[in-house]
Amino acid sequence: MEIKSDQLARLVSFINKIEGETYPEAPMPQHTIITAQVLECILTQFGVKSEARILDIGCGQGPALDYLRERGYLSAIGLTLNDEDVRICREKGHDVRKMDQSFLDFPDGYFDFVWARHVIEHSIFPYFTLTEFTRVLAPGGTLYLEVPAPETTCHHETNPNHYSVFGHGSWTSLIERCGLTIRHEGRYTFPVPMGSDEYWSFVCSKP
Repeated sequence: MEIKSDQLARLVSFINKIEGETYPEAPMPQHTIITAQVLECILTQFGVKSEARILDIGCGQGPALDYLRERGYLSAIGLTLNDEDVRICREKGHDVRKMDQSFLDFPDGYFDFVWARHVIEHSIFPYFTLTEFTRVLAPGGTLYLEVPAPETTCHHETNPNHYSVFGHGSWTSLIERCGLTIRHEGRYTFPVPMGSDEYWSFVCSKP
């Protein structure tokens, strides 16, 4: 398939428009707690060594990076598209790059652990994005993917910058199509002011 220059230009323009819709978001206490609890389980149960190369995709203002550093993981890189988040993370001493999750500027198989919590729903083409996550993951490496469930009382599918809020079966299918093996699945249900919310998690490995 040949992509014409004007078609590519329209895609680039659309991606740039989406980048302009990002916004800084200070860590919420509930999310910080979940991040610490889940990371502790992943690091321990799936044998992520202290010298592992770690990629935090959609790092925000650094709650996962903060926790990893406290636990002695010093080879972690964060990615975000928001300039304010980049500034705050760098002021804390983290290695954070401004980079789109779908176009990762890293070599194949570079990372031992990829952390992607509540980020892929912001992708306009999640299948392609997942192939990028898989590409930069080393053989035997671990990917943690967490997404919001659709049609809860929070209605994440209506969030202006949520473009891909899919059903559970769609996510498992996309993960497996990328050549990843799902080693563990989780469901988190908790109360929110408007009712209840639910997140799904997938711990995946690359053969």
